[in-house]
Amino acid sequence: MDIIEIIKSDYQRFPVNQTYSIYANDVYFQDAVFKFRGIELYKWMIKFIQTVFLNLKLDLHKIQSQEEIIKTEWTMSWNSPLPWKPRISVSGWSELRLNAEGLIVSHIDYWHCSRLDVIKQHFFSGKKPS
Repeated sequence: MDIIEIIKSDYQRFPVNQTYSIYANDVYFQDAVFKFRGIELYKWMIKFIQTVFLNLKLDLHKIQSQEEIIKTEWTMSWNSPLPWKPRISVSGWSELRLNAEGLIVSHIDYWHCSRLDVIKQHFFSGKKPS
C-alpha cells in the first residue's frame, strides 16, 4: 500500500490505530495549538486528542501529491468535553513533506479559521467561523 492510501485509511479511522511507521523519528509537527519535534510527542498528541475530544470525525476532502509534498484538505469535528458538549468544527489543510526514504519529516496543519473562532464555537452554538 502506498503512502497516499495509508494516509486515506488513517484519516478514516482517526485518531484510532494510526500508522506511525510512515513518520520519521524526528518528524516536525505544527498546527494552531501545538509545535514540536519527534514521533513520541506526535503519538502523545494523537492520544490526547483521542482522550479529550468526543465523537471525533476527520473528513478528508482532497489529497494530492507533488514530488516530496503531500497536501490534504480536511474538516475535523468533535464534541467538546464541556457539560453542554458543543459540536466544534475546524476545516483546513495539511502539508506533509517526505524525505528521501519516503517518510514524513514535516506535518504542518493550517486552519481556515482562528483559534478564537474555535473558542467561540464552544459558547455560541450554531455560529460557524467565517
